[in-house]
Amino acid sequence: WDLERVPGGSSGGSAAAVAAGECAASLGSDTGGSIRQPAALCGVVGLKPTYGRVSRWGLIAYASSLDQIGPITRTVEDAALVLEAIAGRDPADSTCLDVPVPGFAAACRENVAGLRIGVPREFFARGVHPEVGLRVRQAVDLLCALGAEAEECSLPSTEHALATYYILAPAEASSNLARYDGVKYGHRTRELAGHVGLMEKTRDEGFGDEVKQRIMIGTYALSAGYYDAYYKRAQQARTLIRRDFERAFQRFHVLVTPTSPTTAFRLGEKSGDPLAMKLADVCTLPANLAGVPAISLPCGFVDGLPVGLQILARPFDEETLLRAAHTYERAAGWHTLRPTLPAAGARDGNE
Repeated sequence: WDLERVPGGSSGGSAAAVAAGECAASLGSDTGGSIRQPAALCGVVGLKPTYGRVSRWGLIAYASSLDQIGPITRTVEDAALVLEAIAGRDPADSTCLDVPVPGFAAACRENVAGLRIGVPREFFARGVHPEVGLRVRQAVDLLCALGAEAEECSLPSTEHALATYYILAPAEASSNLARYDGVKYGHRTRELAGHVGLMEKTRDEGFGDEVKQRIMIGTYALSAGYYDAYYKRAQQARTLIRRDFERAFQRFHVLVTPTSPTTAFRLGEKSGDPLAMKLADVCTLPANLAGVPAISLPCGFVDGLPVGLQILARPFDEETLLRAAHTYERAAGWHTLRPTLPAAGARDGNE
């Protein structure tokens, strides 16, 4: 849509490839929104399954209690088909649960008559671009016109989701990434200077600045003097967030929110503002903390850039999630629009 803007992350390459028509589907990993946010910014569909629905075997573990693999596609039905192929028990991953894998594509053929939709007010608060919020509310109105019922609701503990995530995820990452020390896994420095020097130099060369920062934050949060003040309290906050979702799903079949608070920003625009970068995940990471499934699909444009609609459902109820998403997609038709990209030679400056 605009090659001067970011595709989102961290699965931005997967989303950009699908949006550009280079492939029909790709896989991404979603720890705090890394499937859904790129899908929203690139104008495609991104599905984060329930935690434990899909095996993580082969994925480099970042935050093991949050990571989940899912599809990025052009349509909701394609996402359903890919999910059918990758879901199911895997003895190689102890977190992958032995639950039935239904016909997800068949769920796309059902309508939304009687579907109860919750619209959490916290996801439309400060930081969400007014036009983005408007597009999402227009999507809710269309779903209601198709037979669903919508009501505003509250998930009060999700206001702590960003802080909770940025304690728990780095804490798990600091443990998971400790194995990459040049002894057995991954990169090894060529400058040998004893065992300790080897590990220090390897990690200094192999990790980027952002990864180093997250490892340091996680190690700090897990240290003896700060464990109770940070890590323990973050786990308690995570429990409150999960209970908010449980209560909401006693009343509603699905929840609807923006996927990203803004459209894609320009390359380098937020590089010097780490907080602004982290705030881009504010709408997506609650689903990871709660372990619930969530999908992003296009719901319109703001200034020529795609807006993502996020739909969340009860754990292991991807069928209802896909039913709502496909019904909206078919009625709205945003998935039929494609970006007009310059030829490869023109991008390289050869034409």
